[in-house]
Amino acid sequence: MEKAEILNDFLASVFTGKSLSHTAQVTEGKGRDWENAEPPTVGEDQVREYLRNLKVHKSMGPDEMHPRVLRELADEVARPLAIIFEKSWQSSEVPADWKRGNITPIFKKGKKGIPRELQAGQSHLRAWQDDGADPPGNYAQAHGKQGASVDKGRAADVIYLDLCKAFDTVPHDILVSNLERHGFDGWTTRWIRNWLDGRTQRGVINGSMSKWRMMTSGVPQGSVLGLALFNIFVGDMDSGIECTLSKFADDTKLCGVIDTLEGRDAVQGDLDRLERWAHANMSRQCALAAQKANHVLGCIKNSVTSRSREVILPLYSTLVRPHLEYCIQLWGLQYRRDMELLERVQRRATKLIRGLEHLSYEDRLRELGLFSLEKRQLWGDLIVAYQFLKGAYRKDGEGLFMSQSMCSDRTRGKGLKLKEGQFRLDVRKKFFTVRVVRHWNRLPREAVEAPSLAVFKARLDGALGNMV
Repeated sequence: MEKAEILNDFLASVFTGKSLSHTAQVTEGKGRDWENAEPPTVGEDQVREYLRNLKVHKSMGPDEMHPRVLRELADEVARPLAIIFEKSWQSSEVPADWKRGNITPIFKKGKKGIPRELQAGQSHLRAWQDDGADPPGNYAQAHGKQGASVDKGRAADVIYLDLCKAFDTVPHDILVSNLERHGFDGWTTRWIRNWLDGRTQRGVINGSMSKWRMMTSGVPQGSVLGLALFNIFVGDMDSGIECTLSKFADDTKLCGVIDTLEGRDAVQGDLDRLERWAHANMSRQCALAAQKANHVLGCIKNSVTSRSREVILPLYSTLVRPHLEYCIQLWGLQYRRDMELLERVQRRATKLIRGLEHLSYEDRLRELGLFSLEKRQLWGDLIVAYQFLKGAYRKDGEGLFMSQSMCSDRTRGKGLKLKEGQFRLDVRKKFFTVRVVRHWNRLPREAVEAPSLAVFKARLDGALGNMV
């Protein structure tokens, strides 16, 4: 049972939470004219057809009803299921049993010690879900276009993209808004909203089951309806795209011919558009990091009686701050409000320490020998830059930065000054390989020419006080 609990806790850690009760207001704000329309119906023959086409090799859900049983009893259960489905649709109320799912790790590929999780929903509910999108047709079209171009001797690029933890982090409020925008009627929108709200999951490993955990975001995996909802959520990703964009769930391919300057510009322009689409959700990533850190900090506050510096500071540095800084060089903050959101967590943490409650935030940092998170991001940027330019990542960093001419009076005698590029888009200027250049060029010579990473860190600490 311990393994099942660990699995469930890990999977639940990526949930993003609800957003300002927006979900409950979306359909109400569109008017209620749909209530005067003919209510939806579910035909008995339609349900029977779906039951007869159930795939019997699928696993059972928490109801422990095998799909083979439902298929064999299709004629007997079609009518009562049709009545249940229709009443549920018309009332916009989903039975609690339909909102539960088991999470079971299964081996997919690679090392067997690293399984892939899969959620199993209710077997009888699957009978109500239509067939999903057909990825072979989607990809065949893209491959056909690219194959034709290559056959004509034209150079082509295929860029593979993947959305991390995409299914689990879909905000329910934005999803419901998208359903309204796509013209879904009120009956369906309210039913889906109710189906998503209050969902729970549990981990199941070798027959051991964890406790149920609330799913505050995301769409259920292992269900056709969950896949359809996710496709609606990412439906605007290809807005304005010039090249060929193939999407299936969280797997995306961008294809384009690049044997002309116009073709290369088109591919780059589409990548910039996709980047802007992703950065529109970057604030959500920041909010998620702050949410996790605040949760851990709350646990420390409630479970640790001591408020001494020797206790609180190591706990904060070890358990809380990593949530605020994990891979920040990659997803870097785009807006001032995002940095302030993360900074609030450190403000709260430093205020827990006895004797510092009445000092200003800056004085608390000075007393504790800490940097602000903004300065720590810069500190981390410069350390990673050193690793790419002179340290352990030097081989991988070839081509990431462009150096200017060697020592001269204009470079203040430094042996490695980086060239600052000119970019049209502000979002490009905030990339790690761009934003770090100006600060690297302002470092003193003794820091840039440090013989090792340890020496560089020591000299960097002293230099940062005069830089920011």
